[in-house]
Amino acid sequence: QVQLVESGGGLVQAGGSLRLSCAASGRIFSDYEMAWFRQAPGKEREFVGRIVWSSGNTYYADSIKGRFTISRDNNKYTMYLQMNSLKPEDTAVYYCAARKVGAAFNSWGQGTQVTVSS
Repeated sequence: QVQLVESGGGLVQAGGSLRLSCAASGRIFSDYEMAWFRQAPGKEREFVGRIVWSSGNTYYADSIKGRFTISRDNNKYTMYLQMNSLKPEDTAVYYCAARKVGAAFNSWGQGTQVTVSS
């Protein structure tokens, strides 16, 4: 399994921006995907978006489409989540995850807190 570490969370006002990072300790192979999930207090974990490592193709949840962007740095084995126009309802712990394409996500980071104040 790949070890994942998120960073970049914090407190921001509504309308502001944050960029989260997810660094992988090992090599991310071309047949891997990485994804962002989030979990707000009292709610189930929610899919945010994912990126196919080989192609860079991205897929997003409707709730954040147009505001969040996922990218990756192949050389650093790092994935990013650029979050713009943040809303209070984006407040959650954000997790990154990795998997081989077609398999279940089996590598997870420890999470990073994002709090958006109104």
